[in-house]
This record gives sequence, structure tokens and C-alpha cells, in this order.
Amino acid sequence: MISDLNERKFKIYHEIFVCNKKGFTFDMYEHTDKVIDTMTDFIIDHSSAVPLHLQVEDMLRKLIEKPEYKDGGKLLPNEINMAKRLGVSRSTVRQATNKLVYESLLIRKKGVGTRVAKNNISTRLNKWTSFTHEMDEKGLPFKNYSIKVHMVVPDKEIQQLFGISKGEKILKMERLRGPESGPVVYFVSYFHPRTGLSMEDDFSKPLYETLERDHHIVASVSKEGISAILSDAQLSKILNVKAGDPILFRKRVVCDPGDRPFEYNLGYYRADRFTYTIDIERA
Repeated sequence: MISDLNERKFKIYHEIFVCNKKGFTFDMYEHTDKVIDTMTDFIIDHSSAVPLHLQVEDMLRKLIEKPEYKDGGKLLPNEINMAKRLGVSRSTVRQATNKLVYESLLIRKKGVGTRVAKNNISTRLNKWTSFTHEMDEKGLPFKNYSIKVHMVVPDKEIQQLFGISKGEKILKMERLRGPESGPVVYFVSYFHPRTGLSMEDDFSKPLYETLERDHHIVASVSKEGISAILSDAQLSKILNVKAGDPILFRKRVVCDPGDRPFEYNLGYYRADRFTYTIDIERA
């Protein structure tokens, strides 16, 4: 009699019956105990106040970071096996999996299975933080492909937003960012003169940390608008996409604790590589 799951040396067979219009078909899927062994590091605390589906969701986020699953690698263990291994119901596993599918971190294909989405990056709208910190929290190494800083005369919209005089120059920064596989986002920022930022600042470092540490400017609120646009010739060249490809466009105004705007930021994201997600509670 086998008492320890980790000591199994036999093969597990799963019988799957598929019903269709022609009747029933029978398929046999063969897995070794290694499928379940990938989850031996994860334990669900049934006495915890944290709901089970949230514990499973957290476990899945860690599981998909394993090399064998990342970027569309191996299929994840099926929901039935996962539920048995964790001692929870299949519906609990399904609820957690659905959350990651919704965030475009997982792709589920009927009759095939679930695997990690290839090179997809997501960010949340209900909790704002710096882009650098958010990517660090996700364990996604990001780098700057280019940084350009200029002193420019902004357009009328920015002049009115900042309350500056016509013809006054302000700092403009352009950054092209992405993982090792290539750029995925192009940022263009304009800064109010009171920030004290100059062309001598090190913009390779996290922006809001630099503002707070060196210039005593605290980013408190981000006011955003998001829309879909088509890539023009300039964006196509910058983001390495075809002219006419969809681009996720985000306009952001960052304010200090006094609700005074100090940054006007435009973000252009490759739609095939980036996803925005938001949780909305019913009122």
C-alpha cells in the first residue's frame, strides 16, 4: 500500500469520457507522478482566514513562474489532480484559474489544457504603483532600451494643466521599456517646473523614488484614461509593430498629496504583449 505521494513510482491513468453527438469516445491520458510533484512545495492552510480560492490563486501565481511552465511551456496540472493534491474542491481551483485566465496570464483551451500565456504582461488598475516596482513584484526583469530627455515648450493642453506661461520650457522624458525579449511600452512624460528635475538627474533609476528622495515630490494620485488606437508610422518603428496594429494608449496625470499635477504621462503599449486588469466591487 502506498502512503506517501512523493514515493509513487507508478503511472497514473486518467480516464476521460467525452460526450458528443455521435456518442461516447474514450481517451486515455498517461501522466507520471512528476505532474503532481511540481506542487509539493505548496500547502493550503484550511484553518486560515484567507479564502481557499485566494490561497490557490497565490499558489498558481508562484507555480507559473517555474521554468517548465513559463512562456507557454508545459501544460499545468489538470484541475482534478490539483484539487486532490491541495485538498480542495475542483470549483475552488477553477475559481482561482479563472482569475489568471481573466488577467491573460493563463490560456485555457478546451480538450487540450491550461498553460501560461506567452510573453504577456499585465498591470492592475485598482492599485497604482510605479511601473518599475510593479514589474519587480511580478518578478519580470525590465530594462530601458532608450532614455531621451529634452527641454521643450509644451502644447496648450499641458500649459493649462500645469498653469504655466506660454513659451515656458519644461522637462520632457521619453523612455522605451520592456523585457529581454524586446520593447513593449513607450512612455512620454512632461514635468512641472516645480519638481526641480533637470537633465542632470539619473532617469535610469525609479522615477518616483528619485522625485521623493532628491526633490521632495511625493506621487499620491494617478488620474488615468485608457483607449485603443492604431499604430502610426512613428509608433510602429518605436515598438516594432506594423502600421495599423492596435495599441493600448494610456493618458496619466500624476498629482502630489495636495492634488497638484506634476507629471503628464502618455503610455503606448503593444496590445499583443500587455493587459490592463481591474477588480470592481458591486456597490
